[in-house]
Amino acid sequence: MKFTLSWLKEHLDTDASLEQICERLTAIGLEVEDVDDKAAYKPFVIAKILSAEKHPEADRLKVLSVDAGDGKPVQIVCGAPNARAGLVGALARPGTYVPGIDVTLSVGKIRGVESHGMMCSEKELNMSDNHDGIIDLPDDAPVGTSFASYAGLDDPVIEINLTPNRPDCTSIYGIARDLAASGLGTLKTRPAPSFKVEGSTPVDVKLELDDAALCPGFSLRIVRGVKNGPSPKWMQQRLLAIGLRPINALVDITNYMTFDQGRPMHVFDAAKVKGDLVVRRAKEGETILALDQREYKLGPNNVVIADDNGLESIGGIMGGEHSGCDENTVDVLIESALWDPINIAKTGRSLGIITDARYRFERGVDPEYMVPGLERTTELVLELCGGSAGEAKVVGYKGFEPKWIDFPLSEVKRLTGLEVSAEESLAILKGLGFGIEGSGERVSVSVPSWRPDVDGKADLVEEVMRIHGVDNIKPEPLENLGAVNGRILTTLQNRTRTARRALASRGMLEAVTWSFIPEAQAKLFGGGSPALKLANPIAADMSDMRPSLLPGLLTAAQRNSDKGYGDVAIFEVSGTYESDTPEGQRRVAGGVRRGTASLAGAGRMWSNATRGGGKAVDVYDAKADALAVIEACGLPMANVQTEAGAPSWYHPGRSGTIKMGPKVVLGYFGEFHPKTLGALDVSGAYCGFEIYLDAMAEPKKKATRTKPALDLSPFQVVKRDFAFVVDKSVEAGAIIKAATSADRKLVTGVNVFDVFEGASLGDNKKSIAIEVQIQPVDKTLTDEDFEALTAKIVGNVEKTTGGVLRA
Repeated sequence: MKFTLSWLKEHLDTDASLEQICERLTAIGLEVEDVDDKAAYKPFVIAKILSAEKHPEADRLKVLSVDAGDGKPVQIVCGAPNARAGLVGALARPGTYVPGIDVTLSVGKIRGVESHGMMCSEKELNMSDNHDGIIDLPDDAPVGTSFASYAGLDDPVIEINLTPNRPDCTSIYGIARDLAASGLGTLKTRPAPSFKVEGSTPVDVKLELDDAALCPGFSLRIVRGVKNGPSPKWMQQRLLAIGLRPINALVDITNYMTFDQGRPMHVFDAAKVKGDLVVRRAKEGETILALDQREYKLGPNNVVIADDNGLESIGGIMGGEHSGCDENTVDVLIESALWDPINIAKTGRSLGIITDARYRFERGVDPEYMVPGLERTTELVLELCGGSAGEAKVVGYKGFEPKWIDFPLSEVKRLTGLEVSAEESLAILKGLGFGIEGSGERVSVSVPSWRPDVDGKADLVEEVMRIHGVDNIKPEPLENLGAVNGRILTTLQNRTRTARRALASRGMLEAVTWSFIPEAQAKLFGGGSPALKLANPIAADMSDMRPSLLPGLLTAAQRNSDKGYGDVAIFEVSGTYESDTPEGQRRVAGGVRRGTASLAGAGRMWSNATRGGGKAVDVYDAKADALAVIEACGLPMANVQTEAGAPSWYHPGRSGTIKMGPKVVLGYFGEFHPKTLGALDVSGAYCGFEIYLDAMAEPKKKATRTKPALDLSPFQVVKRDFAFVVDKSVEAGAIIKAATSADRKLVTGVNVFDVFEGASLGDNKKSIAIEVQIQPVDKTLTDEDFEALTAKIVGNVEKTTGGVLRA
């Protein structure tokens, strides 16, 4: 939002300097982004041409002798047709930057004659588009003084950054109101427009809408007998200063009202309007050639103004070229209407149109100023273009019903910590246009029509706070609670971080994938319920909340492979969704390995082969990753069980389920089913896992955070190997569990190191070899002790699994 200092002071009676005004604007929430103090115009001076002689080498050039008021005439070569002796104009000397042509002048020769500067045209100083001749000032213009000061070009331009919730400050009058409420001057009040009304407006307005909120009000008036020439210099200069190009008086008046009062207006050439104006939804496929010379294709979601000729305007956004006003306009229809902010925003976005009218209507304009805005615009048209005004027609507007808010004045202290007296709080609100009823510590406050953003008492506190001054809030240190090493993060937050570190330490790279996936992928991984379908997806293929991390990780790994990086190991620790309730959101650590990206090393290299690397990833890589996460999170690994089988997206014979006890499922791991890979359009060797961090029980609270003393046995560890012949259906985990439970004090570890199947064992049989780690605690074990322990181990395995010791 841009405005000039003089324009602001037309509404604000203040002696404050430019610097003070800018500081106050930022302090009350209207952040100043830029200030153009017009220093670029300071070098231009008023000068008089003493003589104008014909150039010796060019028919269209003249050699001027120019007096800049210092008694030292300068020689200038000029090609302007109106250059003559006695003319008073604007002189730019060497070293001066000329903004209209983006050139810094220097002494130069033109056809052999030196030129020490230039006499400027209005276009060269960005005063207008006129460049037919140099500026011609009155004879009494003070030679030698600043041209910028004389012509009003030294008026500083202020640009503020408006937040979307402040539609009241899309007008210069609204900005002045805020400044006045802050104590920086007094708001000027303009008398109500007064003019003679002659005759009626021959054009009727019809609102043919299925939703009255799309156009809550429409007012129209005809002004007959106007003369639509250029707007006056003062109006042109203000519009140019804020970046608008003057067009003609009628159009410039509507632009002026948009910025001055925040009231977008539109004018129709009455001679080009046929029949009545109808506000309706556009029909599918209707087109309009707008004022920006572009044709737009509209539909039922767009509100338009039409007549018997067809579409004349896109309501609240841009008028049509057909009914636009030009120098031939004699009778003009002035429109002042209200439009639905949401519909305006959607229409502008879908059509790609950004206008000053849309900017204001989509934020919300003052409904009570619809008719006064029409009156003020009519007054300007009569003043600048002449003519006679017809009677105004107002359709659809039902008046404004103010919102009342119960406001305890103590809320200011409670929400901000500021000590603001009740008198000052009420004075601030009154200054901003709020109505006050009642007295004491609790009052009723009515919200003015130009503040649609104010909804409750917290908004009123914000108004008091910003006008009183946010800088008055004294910094205070946070209260010292006296806690040492207090717990900050929850167990789940700690485990989330721990899982990330654990997987990263295993050579995996963290990925961040979308929480939204296609419906087909969601159903493939156990999701796809209607409750998890997005109402407004950002893309057609991102329609459902993900039930698993694996679809995103698998497709991400494939994209890497498609670009030549086939050996990929990636993980993610994030949320998955089983239902739309808080309990249905899970915290999951998931990972995928592709190609030869195992822990031992990726790629077919000799160095990897020595460590067991270079092989395609398999179920055991996924199992190791999953167990690493569980161990890092601090769960007792002795209680963790692994069972065969996993959900349908895993390979049925190469996958497993990890449990804590018989009931609590901690996660799944394995290679993926070929149908799953095919449905995702991925190929290659893949394995993966998912561990549910939120399924892990809270750790038992310890009496102290101090670590216990390290207790190491002085006796040497002994290892014994056993091989059992069991049925093929027996799981290795059952043998491990049975061997461990033989003597939990002495047996500190059991590992499987071989599985053998062959005809020598018999039908449906296999051999599982385990290594048992025995740690003596109190004494060195004798042969008798080892034999007794061996008997317990063999007996437990035979009893539990039916296995026999292999001969």
